[in-house]
Amino acid sequence: MQDYTHRMPFPTTRLRRLRRTSGIRQMVRETRLTPSDLIQPLFVRHGGGESTPIESMPGQSHHGIDGLVETAAEVHAAGIPAVLIFGLPARKDEAGSEAYDPEGIVQLGVRAIKAEVPELTVITDVCLCQYTSHGHCGVLRDGVIENDISLELLADTAVSHAAAGADMVAPSDMMDGRVGAIRSSLDNDGLTDTAIMAYSAKFASAFYGPFRDAAHSTPSEGDRKGYQMDPGNGNEAVREALLDIEEGADLVMVKPALPYLDVLRRLRSETLVPLAAYQVSGEYAMLEAAAARGLVDRRAAALEALTGIRRAGADLVITYYAAEAARWLS
Repeated sequence: MQDYTHRMPFPTTRLRRLRRTSGIRQMVRETRLTPSDLIQPLFVRHGGGESTPIESMPGQSHHGIDGLVETAAEVHAAGIPAVLIFGLPARKDEAGSEAYDPEGIVQLGVRAIKAEVPELTVITDVCLCQYTSHGHCGVLRDGVIENDISLELLADTAVSHAAAGADMVAPSDMMDGRVGAIRSSLDNDGLTDTAIMAYSAKFASAFYGPFRDAAHSTPSEGDRKGYQMDPGNGNEAVREALLDIEEGADLVMVKPALPYLDVLRRLRSETLVPLAAYQVSGEYAMLEAAAARGLVDRRAAALEALTGIRRAGADLVITYYAAEAARWLS
């Protein structure tokens, strides 16, 4: 090998010095991922029996109440601080009435978890799409979502979840004014301690497909582009988040996560409230598919993706990998 050492002085700064060993790399790591940064989504359905695998989301399941409680306890034991609950109703109708039924599936699930795992933070998704016969996130009339009428039902849903014991409600419908309507209804019912995590920048994304299969929430007609955000709009995402904070949101969220890391970074610089990001079903399914074909190391790729979301500015990451990642990180 040719000797270059005497041809030019070498820079005194050698960045590789701080990469030399695992111990040094850990000491100077700028972004850390811990179990307490993660939230585990769970799907609950009526009935008992064993949990049933979701074909479109390998490793995820539809849980009956018993399975939900068992899984929630495992999540808590793994060091995950919170779960986000999605319900599959026994019935659907035009008004999504099981969403706000005190004996609805989410309400039953919340009460069951709180009875057995009271220390676990329970967050509930507040939307109508799983519960309506048409699959949209609000009241549908003549092919149009009626924003203001939908607010009343969404507020009723949030109140019923909080009354069942939910620590936090997470409106995901993207109706204008939903955070203010929910905050007002919660306060009027004496539920002032219930926090709101708003899906503030929820984009009309192609990455929701596996979830819609899992939650049986695909619209029967049309799409959700009239209320979910256009993927090209970053300024609007900031406006949405700031409006939600003004209306009373305690936390705001970006969904999906990886295609919108720039939005996360912008919101981190614009807001002081805790910021969440949702690594959605399509992101999860892509990693699972690549790992199944041997194209990526599953564990390494999942942890790298989660770390990237944290590095972009997310305080909390909602991810289907949460419980598994907690074991990897322990």
